[in-house]
Amino acid sequence: MNIRTLLMTSALACTAFTGLVQANDTSSSQATPYHYGMPLDIGKVVALTEPNTLECKVITADMKYIDTSGKPEEISYRKLSDACSYQN
Repeated sequence: MNIRTLLMTSALACTAFTGLVQANDTSSSQATPYHYGMPLDIGKVVALTEPNTLECKVITADMKYIDTSGKPEEISYRKLSDACSYQN
């Protein structure tokens, strides 16, 4: 087996593995991005999530909620990370 065949097989295996990981990724959300003035009809907040960061910076957070008609919804919004409240 020559080195070219080995390298090509390894590259294809890595590509297939990467595609499989991206297909199973549940961290990407189908949340609607919030824009200023958007009417929100929130009945109950189910979950608030945001990426962990040690820096004070603007991040995209997600909110899952149930609207007043009982339909689950998800929205994403921009905010300062929690690290900002701990830094001087």
